[in-house]
Amino acid sequence: MKVFVGCAKWNKSDLKNFYPKDAKDELAYYASQFNSIELNATFYRAYPRSQFENWGSKTPAGFKFFPKIPQTISHVKRLNNVKTLTDEFCDAASGLEEKLGMVFLQMNNNFKPKDFEKLEKFIIEFPKGTPLAVELRNTEWFNSKVEADRVWALFKKYKVSNIIVDTAGRRDLIHMRLSSPIAFVRYVGANHESDYSRLDPWIERISKWQKNGLKELYFFIHQNHEVESPLLSAYFIEKLNKKIGTNLHVPVQPAPKKPKGGNGQSSLF
Repeated sequence: MKVFVGCAKWNKSDLKNFYPKDAKDELAYYASQFNSIELNATFYRAYPRSQFENWGSKTPAGFKFFPKIPQTISHVKRLNNVKTLTDEFCDAASGLEEKLGMVFLQMNNNFKPKDFEKLEKFIIEFPKGTPLAVELRNTEWFNSKVEADRVWALFKKYKVSNIIVDTAGRRDLIHMRLSSPIAFVRYVGANHESDYSRLDPWIERISKWQKNGLKELYFFIHQNHEVESPLLSAYFIEKLNKKIGTNLHVPVQPAPKKPKGGNGQSSLF
């Protein structure tokens, strides 16, 4: 099983205390500690192909980027008449070449099953050479078996990965259903000790997925304030290595001693 674990950003201002004082390039140092990045920056503005090429050149072989589709497409236009914008984004992102892991679409909370046709059209027209994952953030997609089956069938038909999001205070969105042998998980903490205990059941879940044939895992760790995200990621990676035999590098940073771990409490796993 291929495993990629990372943060959402590499900015020094966000990941305070993560970078040594002599770090000359933030991305290059980040890529020496992690094997992937979610790349949320692309959600807020459009970048040219040359920028993606530059980012790729600063990272080692095997490193993967997972760029977020711009909010202009998902939140402003709500997938209406976005083919040109989508093609432009995918063309720019392809500048990463083999370092492009997968692009992902995150829809607004108020994007509901009544908008299914928009999502279907977007997926049908999506550039076939670019791997795609989708995050739906309204519970109506999951609470109805009819609606859930309809969207999972769409994802399976077009080889789209469905994103599982585990957000502190919004655990009602954890649907725990995979549309392919790829698991794409976005874990959002609250800068609280419970961020660690909530990670523990994920280790067990991933171990079960591995035994059942999971091929790839993309796991990205956020917090409301990203300052502790590398520390939280290191905790997760250490436990994952020990549980399933992966050999991921454990990020190193000068930071306060982390909590001793969790009690595995979670009623959703």
